Amino acid sequence: MKLYEKVALVLRDNIESGLFVVGDKLPSIRQLVAEHKVSISTVQQAYHQLEIESLIEARPKSGYFVCYQRSASVLPATSRPAQRPIEVSQWQQVLEVLLSKEGVDTIQLQHAMPNMTESTLKPLLKKMSDLMRHQVALSLPYGDIKGALVLREQIAQLATNSGCVLHPDDLVITSGCQEGLSVCLRAVTNPGDIIAVESPSFYGSMQAIQAANLKAIEIPTNAETGLSLAALELALEQWPIKAILVTPTCNNPMGYCMPEADKKRLYQLAQSYDICIIEDDIYGDISYQLPRPKTIKSFDEDGRVLLCSSFSKTVAPGIRVGWIAPGRYRDKVTHVKYVSSSMCPTLPQLAIADFIHSGRYNKHTRRVRLLYKQGRDHLIQCIKKYFPQDTRISFPQGGYILWVELNKHYDVVKLAAQCKQGEVSIAPGTLFSATGKYRNCMRLNFSEQTEVERERGIRHLAHYIKKQSIVEGHH
Repeated sequence: MKLYEKVALVLRDNIESGLFVVGDKLPSIRQLVAEHKVSISTVQQAYHQLEIESLIEARPKSGYFVCYQRSASVLPATSRPAQRPIEVSQWQQVLEVLLSKEGVDTIQLQHAMPNMTESTLKPLLKKMSDLMRHQVALSLPYGDIKGALVLREQIAQLATNSGCVLHPDDLVITSGCQEGLSVCLRAVTNPGDIIAVESPSFYGSMQAIQAANLKAIEIPTNAETGLSLAALELALEQWPIKAILVTPTCNNPMGYCMPEADKKRLYQLAQSYDICIIEDDIYGDISYQLPRPKTIKSFDEDGRVLLCSSFSKTVAPGIRVGWIAPGRYRDKVTHVKYVSSSMCPTLPQLAIADFIHSGRYNKHTRRVRLLYKQGRDHLIQCIKKYFPQDTRISFPQGGYILWVELNKHYDVVKLAAQCKQGEVSIAPGTLFSATGKYRNCMRLNFSEQTEVERERGIRHLAHYIKKQSIVEGHH
C-alpha cells in the first residue's frame, strides 16, 4: 500500500466510524504532514482520493469538509430471483431499446453511453484521422487473428493496474466486449448448459446466453457487495452449472464493486466445483477507487478465468475494440472468434494502442472519473428531491449508471412508454432479468447530460410517477 493510501485509509475509517460527521472540517494538510510524517503531496493525494470517493469536498480558502452521506440513501434490497435454470426471454424488449431513436430534445437516461465530448479524446480522433490520411493501406489486408500486437502489448501493460500479469500472446482482440462475452460463452459450453449470473444482470450478456442456447440461473445479488456467494454455493450443489458470468467491478446495472475478499472466494468456489468464470470488466478502468480494484483474473492460478473488456465504455462504443484474456481456453476462444468474425479492423486498434502508449488514455479516464462521480452525486440528489420517499437508490462505485427501485405498486414498463412522449428515455428493470422481473425498477445513466438537463429529466419522470400513482390509486 502506498503512503497516500495509508493516510486515506485512516481518514476514511474516521469518517465511516462517525469520528468526523457531515459538515465537519478535516485536519489541515500541515497537521496531517506532522501527524503522519509524510510529504505535503502525499496528504494532497490522500485528500484527492477521498474526494473521488465522495467522502469529502474541498472548499476554496477553507479546507476539506466531510460530505459523506451514503447512509442517507436506502440501497435497493438484495434480489430474490427464482433459483432454477431458465431460458432467457426479453429479446423483443431489448431490440426495442437498441432500435429506439430519441428525439433531438429527449433527455437520454436510457443507454450506458460514455461522455464523448471531453477534449481529452481529441488526440485519439487526431490519430485516427492521421491513420486514415497517411496509412490507410494498413486497413486493407487481413490482420493478425489475435489482433494487432502493438495493441495487445499496451493492454497487457494496462492489465497490471488490476493485478494481472498477462503476456500479449494471452490476449485476443474482439469487436467490443459484447463479442468477447459471446465468444467466451460458446468456447466453454454446449447447448443446454447452465450459466450462473447476477440478478439483475446486463441484458447484452443475457442475450448472449440465449443466442448460445444456454440456460441462466439467476443468483441473488446485493446492491453493495454483489453476487451472494452463499446462494451461489447452494446453486452449485444443486445444479450442473457450467460457468459463472459476472461483472464484479462497477457492475452494470447496479454499480457495486465486489469486495476483494469476495472476488477471491468466488474464484476458490469455481476451483472447488471445477468450473470457469467469465469476468466482464468493461467498467473497471473508470472505478472511483484508487488503486483500481483487482479483477478476479488477478487471482487466477490455473487459467479458469476468461477476462473480457473493451474501450466502449471508457472511450467510445463506435470504435468497437474489445479483448479477451482467455487463460486455458485460448485455443478454443481463438477458433470461435475466427468463425464468428475472423479478424477486427486494424486502424482503430492502432489508434487505441497509440492513445494508451502516449499516456492519454490514463489522462482521459482520470478526467471522466471525476465527472462521473459528480454526475452520480447530482443524480442521487435529484432523485431524492423529486421521487417518492420510499425510493431505493444504488450507490455506484464507478462507471455512470445507477439502479433505482420504486415501491412495488409502480409499473416502470408503463412509465418508460409514457416518458418517451415526455422527452425522457429510461431503461426499465425488466430488461435486466431473464424472466422480466424488476418491473418496479429502472436503470438511469449520468454521463451525458448537463446538470440542468438531468434535473429536468428527473422532474419529468417524477411527474409520470405521480400520475401513475393517482391513476392506480396508490399513495
